[in-house]
Amino acid sequence: MKTPAPPSGSLTRLRELTPARVGLGRTGASLPTAALLGFTLDHARARDAVHTAFDHAGLAAGLSGLGLQPVLLSSQARNRRDYLRRPDLGRMLDPASRDLLPAHIIRPHQLAIVIGDGLSPAAVNVHAVELVRHLAARLTEAGIPIGHAVVASGARVALGDEIGAMLGACMMVMLIGERPGLSAPDSLGVYLTYAPRIGLTDAERNCVSNIHGAGLSYDEAAVKIAWLVREGLARRITGVALKDESGGGAAQRIATDQS
Repeated sequence: MKTPAPPSGSLTRLRELTPARVGLGRTGASLPTAALLGFTLDHARARDAVHTAFDHAGLAAGLSGLGLQPVLLSSQARNRRDYLRRPDLGRMLDPASRDLLPAHIIRPHQLAIVIGDGLSPAAVNVHAVELVRHLAARLTEAGIPIGHAVVASGARVALGDEIGAMLGACMMVMLIGERPGLSAPDSLGVYLTYAPRIGLTDAERNCVSNIHGAGLSYDEAAVKIAWLVREGLARRITGVALKDESGGGAAQRIATDQS
């Protein structure tokens, strides 16, 4: 078998522009050792991100440092095994949380923020508080205060619908760990829902995704999210009827693997 030719100049330049696995070459009929080890390492990092412990106490402390008063809630997924095998359990509050939440409702607010672990607690542990810090500044400029803050364990995106409905929030902003990828195990997604209530579909949400060190920056994401919050409240819509025209980059989508 002939030794493969080295990657062409065009492939080399392409690899400098993307973390995607392109032009890896081969050794005989297999990948080169370095490429195989790199794949194995990235796969392990993605698996670890799914099973990382959710630092709900640290997140609550971080939100408190921003002047918020977070409530700690849980879904009906009792553990990570249940969460991964029964997505439906992650969309419903457990009985204790349903009893606890009303005691923290002084009055309805326009905006509520929920931080949930999702499929990458690692992403949430690293990025959520800092993103809220940038977002709060943008929302203050727009005259929109954060009324309620929740940290939810075992959360799927739709858990925010029940929480938002109970809080009486006009707009729900859900920060959640995205499905880990081989190039980004710590990517954070943010889902916005106007008039949250149980039974909504993904067509009625907006999403700003790919928030991590090599993706969308905190400030870029905050600009887009604040624009969607402001316009969603003004027009009383989110989802396919609300297109991102913030000019903050191409990182919005109207779908989710987390729901």
